[in-house]
Amino acid sequence: MSEANRLPPTFPDHPVWASLSRYTIGPEDAALPFAARLARENGWSAAYSSRVIEEYKRFCFLAVTGDSEVTPSDAVDQAWHLHLTYSRDYWERFCPEILNCQLHHGPTTGGGTERHRYFEQYAGTLKRYEEVFGALAPPDIWPGAARRLTDDPRARRVHPRDAFIIPKTTARLLLLLAGAAIGIGAIAHVLFW
Repeated sequence: MSEANRLPPTFPDHPVWASLSRYTIGPEDAALPFAARLARENGWSAAYSSRVIEEYKRFCFLAVTGDSEVTPSDAVDQAWHLHLTYSRDYWERFCPEILNCQLHHGPTTGGGTERHRYFEQYAGTLKRYEEVFGALAPPDIWPGAARRLTDDPRARRVHPRDAFIIPKTTARLLLLLAGAAIGIGAIAHVLFW
């Protein structure tokens, strides 16, 4: 973190926040803008993608104005990963002109010690978020540490050409209906044979 980025009493007055608020990721004239690409690649609505980008900016603000490392939510991490693929924008415009410092992405090296460190770091990120922004982080974008660090890493990319993607609630309903149909068929068989 740059010494110039130290947090003043309120975040809206901070020059980094002012820059982040005006910043648009990637070329503004792109046929597929960053927000649309983020939505498409994650199966999100345009509204959710826009919210994630706002939370990504908040995460970056926390990262460059605090004294300790911060850990993003999975959704925010998806925005960060995609932003890193816009490498010229990220390294030549975002870091030097908006953040006034480099912001590197450091993934876990694995193991129990790292897991504990990231649990602590993520909890600290959520606490600092509330302190700086004066509100709890939105739970649909910033879930609790157990989900973020235990459940979310189990997610896998699935291409719709390779699999049927059915929400669990729909699958349960279909199984219930199939079970009922089999039960009715069995009863009918007994009654009418």
